[in-house]
Amino acid sequence: MFGTFSPELAPGARNAVEVCLAIKPAERVALIADDASKEVAASIAAALEDIGVTPDSVLIEQVAARPLTAAPAQVLAALEHCDAGILCVQPQQGELGARMAIVATVERRHIRYAHMVGVTPEIMKQGMRADYRLVDRLSTKLCERMRTAKTLRVRTPFGTNLHATFDPALHWVKTSGLINTRYWSNLPAGEVFTTPALVDGVFVCNGTAGDYFGPKYGDLAPTPLTLEIAGGCLVAARCERKEIEREFWDYCHTDAHSDRIGELAFGTNLALTDMIGILLQDEKVPGVHIAFGDPYGSQTGADWKSTTHIDVLTRDCDVWIDDIHVIEHGRYQLYRLGLYT
Repeated sequence: MFGTFSPELAPGARNAVEVCLAIKPAERVALIADDASKEVAASIAAALEDIGVTPDSVLIEQVAARPLTAAPAQVLAALEHCDAGILCVQPQQGELGARMAIVATVERRHIRYAHMVGVTPEIMKQGMRADYRLVDRLSTKLCERMRTAKTLRVRTPFGTNLHATFDPALHWVKTSGLINTRYWSNLPAGEVFTTPALVDGVFVCNGTAGDYFGPKYGDLAPTPLTLEIAGGCLVAARCERKEIEREFWDYCHTDAHSDRIGELAFGTNLALTDMIGILLQDEKVPGVHIAFGDPYGSQTGADWKSTTHIDVLTRDCDVWIDDIHVIEHGRYQLYRLGLYT
């Protein structure tokens, strides 16, 4: 169904199937893809077939028009009858609701699930070749440390100066690439996140922005988006490209909670050193990023919702957990977290 693929994608595909999802030969797997992601899907299908699994495959353009206004019935049906699911698609404007419906089915059924929205052959050769057992060790250490942390500070040479505090009643969630039935995960993986209690300061997005902004505007390094935050909410947005400034501001005022910071996250994929302009991978680069809108309350325990969710990324972070300098110029100081490689 998905055609051929370059042999260079095979190691990343095997990592996804054998390590991240730990697929067993007797299991049933739903593999959902779109036309733009067929080569990646073909590599994953081959990795599944190598261990004796024939996936239940769905090509989205064969069952629904794009952009999706709702999750296609054939996609939901495949997820209703599987032990594990994989979604390989490119995001289009207006499709977030459909993807949320897909994730809701995954969470209701408690299946292992890889969310690969924006995946490319390049990503399969980079972030998907990570040592996910090492990523998991780092992510576990961060979760343990952040459960007792009082504050977090983030600074960059480009103007980011952010201060965050946390609610101990809300969970820190580890999506390290070793996927279980409790937490689905993006792939490539390497992220630890929560819903913060309060965030104040300035965040300069000079990397990638989420949802459809990444495909539409690409890497924002040439024209950064400067965001002012007070009390956990967006209060100002500035960018030399006024269309980005207006569109981001409007997006963050779609509903009553679209301007709230719903997520604060660490990127923990140690195989990555810089951003490539694709959120799926870029948010896993070592550092700290934030997102406005829905807080993934089913995972963090936050008691509010939004119809929107948009990540914003910044480069070359220095990060302090309380007074411990854990990331310097975008590199983890692993020994300060009690982790040695």
